[in-house]
Amino acid sequence: MPDRATLGDVSSSSAALADYRAALTSPGALVPALASALARLPIAMTTLAVLLYVQRVTGSYAVAAVVSAGTLAGESLGAVAQGRWMDRTGPTRPLLLAAGLYALAGAGLVLAIESGAALPLLVGAAALSGLVRPAMPGASRSLWARLVPAGPRRDAAYSYEAISLETFFILGPALAAFLVTAPWPGTALVVAIAGMVIGTTIFALSRPVRTQRPSAGGPSIGMLGALRPPGMRTVTLASLGFGLVIGSVEVGVNAVATEQGSPTLGGVLLSAWSVASVVAGVLYSLRPWPRPLHLRMPSLLAAFAACVTAMALVGPLASLPVLVVAMLAAGALITPQVTAHSLGVEATAPAGTSTEAFGWVVTAAVLGISSGQVLAGLAVDTAGAASSFLVGGVAGGIVAAALWWRRGTLAPRPAEHLTAA
Repeated sequence: MPDRATLGDVSSSSAALADYRAALTSPGALVPALASALARLPIAMTTLAVLLYVQRVTGSYAVAAVVSAGTLAGESLGAVAQGRWMDRTGPTRPLLLAAGLYALAGAGLVLAIESGAALPLLVGAAALSGLVRPAMPGASRSLWARLVPAGPRRDAAYSYEAISLETFFILGPALAAFLVTAPWPGTALVVAIAGMVIGTTIFALSRPVRTQRPSAGGPSIGMLGALRPPGMRTVTLASLGFGLVIGSVEVGVNAVATEQGSPTLGGVLLSAWSVASVVAGVLYSLRPWPRPLHLRMPSLLAAFAACVTAMALVGPLASLPVLVVAMLAAGALITPQVTAHSLGVEATAPAGTSTEAFGWVVTAAVLGISSGQVLAGLAVDTAGAASSFLVGGVAGGIVAAALWWRRGTLAPRPAEHLTAA
């Protein structure tokens, strides 16, 4: 397990542009990086595709948010289970099995929506599809620890993971919103499922992934597994708060677009949000602030929550341009948080649990997103679109305060080892 001296080194590092180039041109990195990109693009599409698809069929944002949250709830369980399995056996077999099951479960979800199934059946089908969705974020990020040596280049690789995912959030929401307006609104979901299955299969069969062996030190034992260190639990809490804010914004922005009479506007606004994230992510990685990780996580989440709260206060229908400005400011804080989560996992996860640890971070994020979507969906139906931003801002602020209270679990102290919180 990393000591606090190691944690301090990781939390204060930065990456130069040359480190990005060196990481991406590492031997064996090209094929899995491209396949991972194809598999992770649907991540940005699926939630919105399900949300808009169900809303078109049922006419209710609350029902659509519950079904979409079911997808994320299932994924939150599957990500950890798949991550622990990959740490024990390597990623190829788990990913191939998950890809096959996901194709079947995705088809079942589409049939359930098309047949006008009852809400419990819709939620069950959505949860099953999420449960077997390939855990590509954790598998992709953990592979960099094998391809790139520790230091600025690995930090650049993790930053690339966050930045590339945000690039997909530029393309994904816009593509999903566009495809949902096609003659058949299920087109977006089918495209997302196909991309995930094809990309995962290519990734799993690439040579660096096929030859990947279980991590040194062996997998963790017990129910908590990778969550045993208190610092790892703090990182997971940060990811939860991040997801709460993201989920509320996804619902709120699309509700604003509907009120404006332009359903595709939601995808455009979310894409612009992600553009700000990508640009800011590259610049921020050159010199992150605050540099110590134990100060960075609560500060970034607090600022993120404040910007989203401002989106509610300006009143989107009366001043849409002001809403866009506040939204871009919030977007600039997305990639820095995701990168900080990766660095936190690198510093705190027990040996031999890297994929499971990333799975916990993904689980926390999707649980936060699903909860944020449900709360925001209820708020939109009862108090209008702007209320969803207020829900996300308040929730994010509460978690940021909890992170500040737990900041000592990430504070660098030489020669001390992590102890139970």
